[in-house]
Amino acid sequence: MKNAYITRISKFLPNSPVENDQIEEKLGFIDGQKSRAKSIILRNNKIKTRYYAIDEDGNVTHNNAQLTAAAIEELCDADFNKENIELLSCGTSTPDQLLPSHAAMVHGVLKNGNMEINSASGVCCSGMNALKYGYMAIQVGSVNNAVCTGSEKVSTWTKADFYQEEIEHLKELEENPMIAFDKDFLRWMLSDGSGAILVENEPNGDTPLKIEWMEGFSYAFEMETCMYAGGEKLENGELKPWSEFAPEDWAKKSVFAIKQDVKLLGENILKKGVDCLKLVYEKYGIGPDDVDYYLPHISSYFFKQGLYDEMKDRGVEMPWDKWFLNLQSVGNVGAASIYLMLEELVGSGKLKKGDRILLHVPESARFSYTYAYLTVC
Repeated sequence: MKNAYITRISKFLPNSPVENDQIEEKLGFIDGQKSRAKSIILRNNKIKTRYYAIDEDGNVTHNNAQLTAAAIEELCDADFNKENIELLSCGTSTPDQLLPSHAAMVHGVLKNGNMEINSASGVCCSGMNALKYGYMAIQVGSVNNAVCTGSEKVSTWTKADFYQEEIEHLKELEENPMIAFDKDFLRWMLSDGSGAILVENEPNGDTPLKIEWMEGFSYAFEMETCMYAGGEKLENGELKPWSEFAPEDWAKKSVFAIKQDVKLLGENILKKGVDCLKLVYEKYGIGPDDVDYYLPHISSYFFKQGLYDEMKDRGVEMPWDKWFLNLQSVGNVGAASIYLMLEELVGSGKLKKGDRILLHVPESARFSYTYAYLTVC
């Protein structure tokens, strides 16, 4: 098996950062009213700025494929250009369409010749799964390099007009015209953006990172759906897909809106995450002492202390001085978040040869987790 190295990392964050008091100006006021939940959610998540692919007039500036392609372009220079890419592996929660695949659409934007492509679906773990595909392709020697990406374009999914038909329908029924908290909650969490990683079979570049291993876990066999879009959760916990609704109900029920079962999230996301964190520690014979930088993808700073406490209670406490986060400045960019954290860490100049980095990405959709262990060459 060949070694695989992360040799370049790039990011693309569209337009100017959006402050908390500008969110509803960008996304719109649902039914013309300020959100009652906004201030509480922002106080808990502690996000200060995020990015939207929306201009000052409310027009879309980039779709997801364009965001992803822009990050890939940032990887390239005279020594490595987009025509040199042998494998393109893309992960996202929010593709621009059901078909073709996200990677195919990104390839269509790049227009950089024939190559293998791979699309990883899901939520936050899709970016890590895209990276793992590239990592494994390098390991088995099928390619010499792979460009892997994580991206999100959520602003369109959370604009006020996305929910307006549901609000009007509730008014007709003489019910409270206010969207449910499981939908409103995410409007103040999510951000647009993309990240790209070049994986090669040689340790090129200024700060190459060797991928020692990657591991993934799923608890879908025992957990019901927590975060979803394109369906409705029934009282028995099952998910009814969009294809089983009448087309006129898609808008009336905001079937395609992103939703999250907040209670289920709070009760399980940290516990299950530490369950499988301990499994990878045991499998590879390492622990917190073998980590110099810990990069956990958390959707909100609300979970930061809880994650620390859960690890401490389970005997795998991670000291605060090893944590590296950038949620406050870029927001929750889902599949791209871990790429943006790693790009910022590498760009900080803090890393030195021999440093060990642990990436920890949870996905609340049906409770999946992916980990990666990197060493600085």
